Amino acid sequence: MFRKIEDFQNSWAYEAEMTGKVLQTLTDEAAEQKVTDDGRSLGFLAWHTTVTPGEMLGLVGLNIDAPHHEAEPVRSVAEIAAAYEKAARSVADEIAKNWTDETLLQTDEMYGDTWTRGMTLFYMIAHQVHHRGQMTVLMRQAGLPVPGIYGPSKEEWAAMGAPALP
Repeated sequence: MFRKIEDFQNSWAYEAEMTGKVLQTLTDEAAEQKVTDDGRSLGFLAWHTTVTPGEMLGLVGLNIDAPHHEAEPVRSVAEIAAAYEKAARSVADEIAKNWTDETLLQTDEMYGDTWTRGMTLFYMIAHQVHHRGQMTVLMRQAGLPVPGIYGPSKEEWAAMGAPALP
């Protein structure tokens, strides 16, 4: 849970940058990649990650510049990446303009539960990280390079001349 706006902004800046790296690596061809026939596609997960900040933070009164969560998914991964970048920037701006450290202690009804706004911000990031992890698995299956998130990826280790760990 976040108790300071500055702590959220620092975490959000990094996490949004890393999600942006993943989205910018996607290709339209790879967007159809799924683990199973009835599973979510890489493109669907990218879209879901893009629309969720607007949906989640809309529930607590913020107006995030993101596609509506019920909008028809965009098929172009370049458009999804651009929409995500705009939404991520909007999250940081809206929080800075409208909330204070004290706001983070206010509670809201969220998905059948009661969360502080600091917890809502934590869950928004955790949700994004969860789906970003799913996307990196699908990226590997689709033959795409995976950018390092919390350390170098296999491809980044190789570029540094170091052996990738098994």
